[in-house]
Amino acid sequence: MANDTFTGWMTASQQAVETALETLLPDASRAPHVLHEAMRYSTLQGGKRVRPLLAFAAAELVDADAANVARVACAVEMIHAYSLVHDDMPCMDDDVLRRGKPTCHVQFDEATALLVGDALQTLAFELVASPLPGVAATQQLAMVKLLAQASGHAGMAGGQAIDLASVGKPLSQPELEFMHLMKTGALIRASVLLGALCGQPLDAAQTEALDHFAKRMGLAFQVVDDVLDVEADTATLGKTAGKDAANDKPTYVSLMGLGEAKAYARDLYDDALAALAPFGTKAARLQQLADYIVARSF
Repeated sequence: MANDTFTGWMTASQQAVETALETLLPDASRAPHVLHEAMRYSTLQGGKRVRPLLAFAAAELVDADAANVARVACAVEMIHAYSLVHDDMPCMDDDVLRRGKPTCHVQFDEATALLVGDALQTLAFELVASPLPGVAATQQLAMVKLLAQASGHAGMAGGQAIDLASVGKPLSQPELEFMHLMKTGALIRASVLLGALCGQPLDAAQTEALDHFAKRMGLAFQVVDDVLDVEADTATLGKTAGKDAANDKPTYVSLMGLGEAKAYARDLYDDALAALAPFGTKAARLQQLADYIVARSF
């Protein structure tokens, strides 16, 4: 991106993702019409696109082609959107509001919401498996594996299973972090590493440093989310505020208290930024995104 300011870069990147999603999602005029309408409803014009932004920022480390990054970023966003559709269903977190509008199963119905999640997930894998000009086949295979691991039993789905089983139960900090490294952190980590795979491969030390950054920021993102669930209102969040406390879910705030949770988010942020030092100025956007993620509430 040629934008000089972080705000300009972020706006341009978000628009690039939105434009690509508009094109890559099936048109609602095609059958099955309701499924395609619901896929677009659940994915377009919503959210801050943090995961795609992380992919774009990481891609700057390797001078990746913007069109390739946009496609990979869309795949990550589709996985994220599918997870939100399923998380909001009555059998999961049972919520009626997402990104400031009725959740998919409320706007349509539960069966459609289930199918929307399935269709978005498989479309995401179709995108990363389709040709990416200039990207080696070995790197694309690594992308497919990375996205699968981040989405499945050892990642997001596994973390959600632990989350559902933990309602009303006290968790230690290591247990809470294990859950969130899977549920939230795995896809954030994948977003960063997928962006870096869109260009010339990093060496082992660089990959390890970037992975450490991604893991720390994945946890920081969740800690800030837990803080926002307490401090922000529904209009600001675009989803039901106070839902975790109402459902007796273990959070960093319930474990540590509000002040300690904020301090922990700062510690994770500092550790994440230290990992970017070997990349110098090429990591400027990743650093700015880290600032943005942690500064959402304090």
